[in-house]
This record gives sequence, structure tokens and C-alpha cells, in this order.
Amino acid sequence: MRIVVVGAGSVARRHVEVLTGLGARVVGVVDPDEAAAGRLAAACGATATTDVEQALDDGRPDAAYVCVPPFAHGPAERAVLARGLPLFVEKPVGLDPAVAEEVAGLVERAGVVSGTGYHWRCLDTLDPLRERAAAAPPLLAVGSWLDKRPPVAWWGSARLSGGQVVEQLTHVLDLARSLLGEAAEVHAVGVRRAPTAPDRQPDPVDDPVDDATAALVRFHSGAVASFTATSLLAAKRQASLQLCGPGWWAEVDDAGVCWDEGSGRRPEAWSEDPRVAVDREFLEAVRGERAATRAPYAEAVRSHRLAWAVSESARTGGPVRLDAPSAGAGGTAS
Repeated sequence: MRIVVVGAGSVARRHVEVLTGLGARVVGVVDPDEAAAGRLAAACGATATTDVEQALDDGRPDAAYVCVPPFAHGPAERAVLARGLPLFVEKPVGLDPAVAEEVAGLVERAGVVSGTGYHWRCLDTLDPLRERAAAAPPLLAVGSWLDKRPPVAWWGSARLSGGQVVEQLTHVLDLARSLLGEAAEVHAVGVRRAPTAPDRQPDPVDDPVDDATAALVRFHSGAVASFTATSLLAAKRQASLQLCGPGWWAEVDDAGVCWDEGSGRRPEAWSEDPRVAVDREFLEAVRGERAATRAPYAEAVRSHRLAWAVSESARTGGPVRLDAPSAGAGGTAS
């Protein structure tokens, strides 16, 4: 299978390594940084370019991966879908919801296979948890992403990254949606350290992201949840979702699931790395070996709506309500 990869950052490099390990051939790498595109292309025997249209036309790919920062989504997806190609998009799928909603419509009209980087959905330990949640629905969830600030320059700018909720906590929000259903209402607050704090370096941007966010979310299922995020730490400490149902507790992270049904913790690690599984499933779907991926674009855009609602609530200081989902569709923030 021939793949064009748009983006040459660390996430794109990981996908290229996984894809080649699965037997796919990366034929083109696109990045506005010509040197970065050249380095990644040289590592996998591909052609480097700064032009998406050229890469898609010359490379004759069977599918394309779009691994770009939040602010850069849109042009590459439009180019891929205009050619009717299967599309994999790394999360988050946009900055504000407008571009993501547009691309979702294009994906639906094109009728192509889609996949996204919400790899936690591919944990092979989730099926027993889904069964438990169906039999005894959870009423409480607690999610967190406690981490350091990534070193890339754009991440600290709210108008480029969307902030930590949109860029990182979105993994946890997506998993919560997949287990609890759609959210109904969000209340969130965010905080930034004073620019004059003794241990704080000057912000390189004029729109710095929040250093910490806390949110309360009510779901249409009746469950309630709290979510927290911070980038204040020196190293990643935790990224997980805990669920509490009648007589049971479970915690999910990207290593697996830990259970407690009254007899102590019982960890279950995955047998396949979900970062590999998400790419394998996309390739299988493109080849027609499975009907769809577990993280299609339509699901990603619904999770993006929830992340944006949390960010908007933190920004405005007021609640954000989300419409009740109709059959086959997610709600929209209001």
C-alpha cells in the first residue's frame, strides 16, 4: 500500500515507522519545512516536497496521513478528499470546530475510509470494560492529563494549539465519550500563573495557554465527570480515565485497564500497542478487510466538539451546553 504523509514532526515520524513495519510503503512526505520533510523522506525512501497537491499527484497513493499542528488542518484534508482517497488524520482534527465540521462533511460525501489518532479506542482491553459498563452503567468518571509543556513553539499559543484541553486532554475526553455517551453540559475554569512568577520564563507568545484546567461534565446518560489538565510538571505524571459503577471501579490509560470489583486491583495490559493497532486497523479498512476503523473521523469531530466546549467554558467562565445527539450524529456546542 502506498501512503503519502503530510507533516514531518515527531507524530508523523512515529506513524511512518509503524506503517513501514506493517508493510506499507511511504512514497511521499510533505512539510513546509523542506529540511524536515527531507530528513523523514530519506529515512523511509520517500520523495520530499512542500506541496501537498504535487505529492498526491506524483505519488499515486492509496491513502494519506495528515499529521499537522491544530492550526494547519484543512488544506491537506481537502486535497486528499478531492481525490477520493482514504484519510487518516491525527488528533486534534482542527483548532476551532469549523474546519473539523467542514472536513467531516467532505468525508461523508466522499464515502471514504477514515481513521484518526484516538488510539486509546484500540486498546484490546476495552471490550470487557464496555460489557461491564453496559451491564452496570458507570455514574462517575474522573479523567486527567498531568504533564510537562511540549517543546514545540506553537504549543504555547492558544490560537495555534487550542490549549492543552484541545491538544492533549482530548484523548481522555474521547475515551469518556466512547464509554459514557455524549456530553450534555460543561462547566470549566482555567488558570495561568502570573507572568512575573519567580520561576516563570517570559511567554514567547501574546496568547499563552492555560497552565491548568478543571472541568465538570454532565452526560446525557446521567453520568457526571471531572476532568483536569496541567502542563506545569517537569515530566508526564498521569493520563487516565477512572470509572465508577455499582460495585466496580476501573482505570484506563494507554497501557491497559486496571480493575477493582471488591477484591483488589487487577491490572490487564494490552497485547498490542494501541499506537500500532490504530494504523493496522486503518490499513485493513483501506484494503477492505474490515468495515471501518474504531476511530473514524465522525467520532473524532464529536470529541473535538467536547474539547472545544471545555475550552470555551474555561475562557468565558460560563457553562456550555451541548445538544442532545440525534440518531447517527453527535451534538453541537451552543
